[in-house]
Amino acid sequence: MASCPIKFGTSGWRGIIAEDFTFGNVRIAVAAIAEHVLSRNRRPTLLVAHDTRFFSEEFARAAATELSNRGVRPLLCTAAVPTPAVACEIRRRKIDGAINFTASHNPAEYHGLKFSAADGGPALPEVTRDIEACTAKLYARPAQKAPAFPSPHDARAFEQVDLAPPYLARLGELVRFDELQKQNAPRIVYDALHGCGAGYLDRALKEHGVAAHQTIRAERDVLFEGSGPDVSEENLKRLSETVIAHRAQIGLATDGDADRFGIVDAQGRWISPNHILALLYDYLIESRGWNLDAARSVATSHLLDAVAAKHGRKVRQTPVGFKYIGQLILQDAIVLGGEESAGLSIRGHVPEKDGILACLLVAEMIAARQAPLEEQLRALFCRVGREYWPLRTNLHLAEDVKAHAVERLKSDFAEFLGKRVAQTDRTDGLKLIFDDGSWILLRLSGTEPLMRVYTESATLQESARLAEAARAWVFAAAAGG
Repeated sequence: MASCPIKFGTSGWRGIIAEDFTFGNVRIAVAAIAEHVLSRNRRPTLLVAHDTRFFSEEFARAAATELSNRGVRPLLCTAAVPTPAVACEIRRRKIDGAINFTASHNPAEYHGLKFSAADGGPALPEVTRDIEACTAKLYARPAQKAPAFPSPHDARAFEQVDLAPPYLARLGELVRFDELQKQNAPRIVYDALHGCGAGYLDRALKEHGVAAHQTIRAERDVLFEGSGPDVSEENLKRLSETVIAHRAQIGLATDGDADRFGIVDAQGRWISPNHILALLYDYLIESRGWNLDAARSVATSHLLDAVAAKHGRKVRQTPVGFKYIGQLILQDAIVLGGEESAGLSIRGHVPEKDGILACLLVAEMIAARQAPLEEQLRALFCRVGREYWPLRTNLHLAEDVKAHAVERLKSDFAEFLGKRVAQTDRTDGLKLIFDDGSWILLRLSGTEPLMRVYTESATLQESARLAEAARAWVFAAAAGG
């Protein structure tokens, strides 16, 4: 028998629709989650949420039916919802967690399942290992008869909940919308990328009287225009064009489930999430008076470290995966936690990425400081004494190439790519910090079949040179070089 395809990576289980991600496999995963929560509470309640992807509603109804059959009370969301709104609702209702059908930023052919714990954050590794072990046992059993598609009438049997009002109310407490109501507030363009942020971020602006804004790509498109709902520079070209055409001061974007953010400046230039994280950390200390540490994943810019040092604080480093940062949010130990992949949350909020909040905070920061992003970033570089230019490159590798490279990465390096290694960090993958302050990280992706190469130097050109040298090293390693 084939091995069970249900594997939880850094952010849940993802698979290609009709190949690995099938109704049969979804029912097995949901049954395993039901067993897990029932082992901790005899009468558990789980929220069942979904995004705007193909078959999302049907997968959600199938999950609700499976949970109900196994003695778990399902609360079915009335429409597609952002992941941060799911986290907010878990904590507000004090329930046992949520099953959320989303593949986040992945291409249209993918779907996914995220399991959030009772604290509102992504399930920790010990939880997902328990669920995976249960799915393997269930997968090995003879197939049980079940309808291929759940009836659309099934939804009527379940309690349904609207997540928008309480989540929007929470945003009103976290964001200083009065800054965006001023006469000289920035004009905003919001790109929903056909995802769950539509009806949330734009509604928040409207409800708080922010008139100078417009929204694009708010309608549902299960193919996401053929590119996928990723907040990448390539995918946000339409946002850039719209910002320039309408002379807006800022372009905001959220990915498929609105847990990631994308930012475009007044010139239509995509701004690295790494730089946004550092700017917001500095701004939150300045505007809220929260003089606490920050947290970042091992793959995220050391500009955060420089900002922290300037304020007499430090940065707490975690493996890749927001679940680790979320724990520090819960402990009220940090002002801000972020990942270079455009994930962020702040003190007093949910232990989950919130792209909507991130976008609104950037708009607030521009309005409050009355300075464009480029000017703010130059000023920050000047204050910390140097520039930081991070870069991420994805390597699609054949299995034999990947295996050879992973084996070579186990070596110790005094020198790498012609640079002297000052520090080796194996928090997640192999990170080598060089004596000039630049660094490189090589690690396998937890959500996609590829190796990621992260580099950072004082210039973008040097970061790109390091990335290209690393690519050549990986393929040379596979050839035995």
